[in-house]
Amino acid sequence: MEFLVLGWPEGGGGPTLRLDYREFSYAGKFVMSNTGKAVVRVEDEEPADEAQGEADEFDRDVLAAVAFNEDRTDASTLWIRYVTVHEDRRGDGVGPKLAAFLAVRARERGYDRLRIAVNNPFAYEALYKAGFAYTGRQTGLAELVLERQLGDEDDGSDRRRECRDRETYQSGLDVYRERGLGEAERAFLESRADAEPPRRIPAPESADV
Repeated sequence: MEFLVLGWPEGGGGPTLRLDYREFSYAGKFVMSNTGKAVVRVEDEEPADEAQGEADEFDRDVLAAVAFNEDRTDASTLWIRYVTVHEDRRGDGVGPKLAAFLAVRARERGYDRLRIAVNNPFAYEALYKAGFAYTGRQTGLAELVLERQLGDEDDGSDRRRECRDRETYQSGLDVYRERGLGEAERAFLESRADAEPPRRIPAPESADV
């Protein structure tokens, strides 16, 4: 797998991605050219058959993608707006690895922090694995705002430990526990009762194109 930043949001953003709406959530959002984009992709094992017709219209080597842009009032902050993973790779950890990869590249680009708003406990857990932590804030759409500081990632500072402590982690899960959720979400929240935050995964190797 390759982890790549395809373009940054300044100057009109990066390239568009033609993702198959039958296999990726939010596929239409990645056609927009006003956001930066990063992907996980694999090389095609076989050339596309001309007889595939409509299938040839899509980028077939993409396993996951994120779209992101700068905060409107703080140029040092980058927001992940959309995360999408191929339906066959959901639950494999590809999404958290891509978010962790983007965090490293954003730090190298000069950004101070990376944020994302999530609307379900599975995304919340995945972003914790990518090094994010709950800020205690919610958007107007009742999404929980998570943040990853992009200073020295391995400085072990007290502030960084406090942001990712059990109490903060559980406070975000408690927000979901108070909502009307499906059976799978309720079972997941029960399994994480009193648990420590998941360990942060290492970021994959970086590359730009």
